[in-house]
Amino acid sequence: MSHSKLLRGLFTLAAVALTATAAHSQIKIGVVLSTTGPAASLGIPEQKTVELFPKEIGGEKIQYIILDDASDPTGAVKATKKLIADDGVHAIIGATTTPSSLAMRDSLAEAGVPQISVAGGRSIVFPMDDKRRWVFNTAPSTTLMATAIANHMKAGGVKKAAYIGFDDAFGEDWATNFAESAKAVGIEVVAAERYSRAATSVTGQTLHIKAANPDAVMIGASGTAAALPERSFNQIGYKGKLYQSGGVANPDFIRICGADCNGTIVAAAPGLVAHQLPKDASFKAAAMRYADTYEGAYGKKTLTQFSANAWDSGVLLEHAIPVALRQAKPSDRKAFSAALRDALEGLKNVPAAGGVYTMTPTEHNGLDEQGVVLVEIVNGDWRLMK
Repeated sequence: MSHSKLLRGLFTLAAVALTATAAHSQIKIGVVLSTTGPAASLGIPEQKTVELFPKEIGGEKIQYIILDDASDPTGAVKATKKLIADDGVHAIIGATTTPSSLAMRDSLAEAGVPQISVAGGRSIVFPMDDKRRWVFNTAPSTTLMATAIANHMKAGGVKKAAYIGFDDAFGEDWATNFAESAKAVGIEVVAAERYSRAATSVTGQTLHIKAANPDAVMIGASGTAAALPERSFNQIGYKGKLYQSGGVANPDFIRICGADCNGTIVAAAPGLVAHQLPKDASFKAAAMRYADTYEGAYGKKTLTQFSANAWDSGVLLEHAIPVALRQAKPSDRKAFSAALRDALEGLKNVPAAGGVYTMTPTEHNGLDEQGVVLVEIVNGDWRLMK
């Protein structure tokens, strides 16, 4: 072989090696969302949000690998294991729902991969333990939302309330936290009912609630399936006030529910009504960055709680990745994932669409009461309540 050919061969090998190293050392973020199935109206705007995320942070290229769990916890576990074993991700964003987020936890903790859930169940990050130390979440917790709702009920003269929600981890989380928040302000919960996400009728449950004569009802459900009790209460002539969680805070819910939802009060992430937030809100600029970016890509009046929660997962990574890079390199997957976990836990006063995040070793949600607003559904739109 001639000297020139030998040199060309060596240069080619060097280029291949450099390319392989660059590809291997890029930061990989897995994303597990419900883009099909009953929770698709939540997961689709979340996916659209992730598609707007920066492709470079701290001088490192970021690859986002998005998988669909089909709104099923078993699918979420399968996707998680694939992202860890086959793709070697450094962190995972997801899941869309509380049951799927909880189901992913064991695999992620065992692998030492941090999770940023975009679901709202308090049980996702509370109480802190060896597995939850790997989990963070961006949605306002059930406790924050339930407290805001109970306080509003109390101020409105509610003495008796009822609850209806999903018969899964999300619904149970809401049943527990609403009962505790109601009790704290002296409201008696006189009835509690459950229904399946796939149910086509809840007439029996709503009739039981109406018979208990509550002044208001809390609905612990999400997505378009949360419209079912609203319609049923309307049909049976219930006249009390209806409340919903941020799980309904998207245009699809309003479209499906229509006039049945007028007057419903929803506890939601502030990003849903970023334009209506007061100018002196400490995170107004951060919320408007989200609103301007998302609506710039997808049109006016497309904001949802779910896109806001997903956006904030990206904001947390924007702040944490540069810190983690000072401790470890992406080429060492285990070390970098651990450094990223530590960096997320150390975040302080990070303004985003959902409020201001401050994490601690025992607090992996990081939001205070600023992280929840009450909005009323008025003629197919969200109106921030003062």
